Amino acid sequence: MDTPLAVRARGIEQAFGEVVALDGVELTVPAGQIHGLVGPNGAGKTTLLGLLLGLAVADSGSLEILGTPVGRALAVPDGVAGFVDGPGLYPSLTARQNLAALAALRGDASMAKAIDDVLAQVGLTVVADDRTRGFSLGMRQRLGLAAALLTQPRLLILDEPSNGLDPAGKKQVYGVLKRLAADGAAVVLSSHRMDDVEALCNEVTILSTGRVAFSGPLSKLAGENSELDYRIVASDPQAARVVAGTTDGLRIGGDSSDEVLVVSGPVPVLDELVKRLVHADIAVRELVPVASPLEAAFLALTEQETN
Repeated sequence: MDTPLAVRARGIEQAFGEVVALDGVELTVPAGQIHGLVGPNGAGKTTLLGLLLGLAVADSGSLEILGTPVGRALAVPDGVAGFVDGPGLYPSLTARQNLAALAALRGDASMAKAIDDVLAQVGLTVVADDRTRGFSLGMRQRLGLAAALLTQPRLLILDEPSNGLDPAGKKQVYGVLKRLAADGAAVVLSSHRMDDVEALCNEVTILSTGRVAFSGPLSKLAGENSELDYRIVASDPQAARVVAGTTDGLRIGGDSSDEVLVVSGPVPVLDELVKRLVHADIAVRELVPVASPLEAAFLALTEQETN
């Protein structure tokens, strides 16, 4: 049986006066998937997230959320939660009171009983009774996530969810999102941090100037960007440079130094280089991409779109 779709967008167009924010955008997100939305500033990410949350309606195209066609603002079905440009909080209320206000607004007694649990999930138990006006950016982000969790979402929309988080807070948020997806919810998150996307997302959509530059699995994105710059640290840097210079199909990068060699080429050529280094009794102590496959592909795709 096919996995049900949490989001199905086809030919989405959105303009603000003469500025085209979204130009024929297609997006498909199955239930149980964490889908990354990336792109440079002004690419249309926030506009698209707003449509998914029901904050606006597209000028044209079709949008289905959790199997329900959406044709007007504030008409998304129950089960959608999240925030764009940071969560809306009452600064004079405590974290617990903010969540209690949301539960009261929904008129759902079960939500009120879950407040302590969601605060614990996002690591805010200790500050549950502190007023949110004194919260850091990361704490506000986590409280916004707690508010979304309180509604038991089937589709969670998040804008830069790791903003302001320290490593411990990021690990906690990662765990929450992965558990949600494992339980069958879909998550769409926008992030400028490629490490967030690589750590969390099954698939990614890259937007550039309002158009989809790529959409699909991360593995496919990495495969389509086969020539990356690699940083090599060897036991004998000078000898390694000589071997690299005589390896067909390999280019030595301009960022190389006396201790570090930077090369680029297809993966089979890099494999050949490693074999030749080992054969020459040169130990390879480090071989890593200078930029991740996602970051390299993102830069290449968005530069193509803007040129």
